[in-house]
Amino acid sequence: MCGIWALFGSDECLSVQCTSAMKIAHRGPDAFRFENVNGFTNCCFGFHRLAIVDQLYGMQPLRIKKFPFLWLCYNGEIYNHHTLKKKFEFDYQTKVDGEILLHLYDRFGIQKMASLLDGVFAFILLDTANRKVFLGRDTYGVRPLFKLLTDDGFLAVCSEAKGLIDITHAMATPANIVPFLPGYFEAFDLKKNGKVQSIQMEQFHCCTQEPAHAIYDTMERLPTRFDEETVKSNIRSLFENAVRKRLMAHRRIGCLLSGGLDSSLVAATLVKLAKEEKLQYPIQTFSIGSEDSPDIIAARKVAAHIGSEHHEVNFTAEEGIQAVEEVIFHLETYDITTIRASVGMYLVSKYIREKTDSVVIFSGEGSDELTQGYIYFHKAPTPKAAAEDSVRLMKELYLFDVLRADRTTAAHGLELRVPFLDHRFTAYYLSLPEEMRIPKHGVEKHLLRESFKGLNLMPDEILWRRKEAFSDGMMSVKKSWYTCLQEHLESMVNDDQMEKAHKTFPHNPPCSKEAYYFRQVFEKHFPGRAEWLSHYWMPRWINATDPSARTLKADVCAPAAA
Repeated sequence: MCGIWALFGSDECLSVQCTSAMKIAHRGPDAFRFENVNGFTNCCFGFHRLAIVDQLYGMQPLRIKKFPFLWLCYNGEIYNHHTLKKKFEFDYQTKVDGEILLHLYDRFGIQKMASLLDGVFAFILLDTANRKVFLGRDTYGVRPLFKLLTDDGFLAVCSEAKGLIDITHAMATPANIVPFLPGYFEAFDLKKNGKVQSIQMEQFHCCTQEPAHAIYDTMERLPTRFDEETVKSNIRSLFENAVRKRLMAHRRIGCLLSGGLDSSLVAATLVKLAKEEKLQYPIQTFSIGSEDSPDIIAARKVAAHIGSEHHEVNFTAEEGIQAVEEVIFHLETYDITTIRASVGMYLVSKYIREKTDSVVIFSGEGSDELTQGYIYFHKAPTPKAAAEDSVRLMKELYLFDVLRADRTTAAHGLELRVPFLDHRFTAYYLSLPEEMRIPKHGVEKHLLRESFKGLNLMPDEILWRRKEAFSDGMMSVKKSWYTCLQEHLESMVNDDQMEKAHKTFPHNPPCSKEAYYFRQVFEKHFPGRAEWLSHYWMPRWINATDPSARTLKADVCAPAAA
């Protein structure tokens, strides 16, 4: 996890540039570099480093002697860099995984370079010889990237939008800061004065396709039959491989563990592979909640079963309420369910940073979207409709769950890894027949559960535990976290404000006092930026007024059973 920042064509004073770049210092607590580009006026890079691999030569902008005309700033991990290096016989000068981008670009150009990458990334690549600038972002937007482009050719890029806000204040006309679309690259012509012109915006990979790099994987090609046993075997192989490739790190690895199916599968597989790879330390797992919360109790059982070094973080409603404004500032959103779920993840990440030496943190994000894990999928009218909504959710991950997971961990200088969003795993799962992926026998994610049945990876009661939203499971069944939050915020927003909410906030007007308060805090830090969020996250096919899983009617699905 790092923070990248760049300006092209800016005549802002150095103090404004440095102040803006420092807004994302939390993403890389180990080192910082600010550098101007030789030969081009008004072009500069800022980089905050979290050192995970090659602590000696890993500073950025990354430049190597073979390609002195290339400058690279990137945030991410390229899991197949060794495979590609061997396949194309590249001569490396560092141990940095990102060096592969320079070699691929020089050999094949930007389009093929991007399509060959297996990993998560956001990059800014400058080619001074050909006067080109390239931006790119991974398929699901696991690594964040924002851009600001004006009509007169000024370009600013940053891992988080807050690093661009001050730049816009000095402009004569307002400029839009927008998230860079996942799965795309953009090419710009670069003039001597640093100004740019966009010449190409192209999608190099979408969530329903297997990426080109798969032909270079060392893993054997999987059988393509769709009989149930073959499918389950493939799911196990692909998921284990997704976890294994993410062990690439020179810093200690840990795992968030809520006690739900997804995080338990990740933690159990991680512990198993860590033993096989003979890591020199036990895997630490982390859960957060009140003493009687369902998540704490379930996570405790999983940790005991897999033998992890388990840490429990006590959570109270008061602590959560105090953290809300900080959380919204880091998230850069006012989405209701995202904020609720982020508070616990933010506080457990804070604990990890302050109390342990784990830096690389595994998590279960992406599974609900991929495997139809939300309870509302029980109400899908057809398997086709369910499959289409699964793809929609995957495409929107960068606005919701992936955003939450990145910002809450990055706020405390941690690096997030999400094996459920592995390219090969997602492409395979989405290629399965629609009827295989729907909830069955009152159980969501039935196929995923069946795939790991009988392996003793975790207790059976956890394997078949019904979906419990993270923001719900942190506190007692008797009273959810969101209920405590709503009760507290009841006095913070009056009825008159709610009556005028549509006029005060015409874009995505809040429909509850909780939502109104979140929007107020967002506007305090990011005034006039409401369009960063296109819509609120809400369940489909049911008459829901709140995104919480606990508010859904009992007849949405039958009780879960093995």
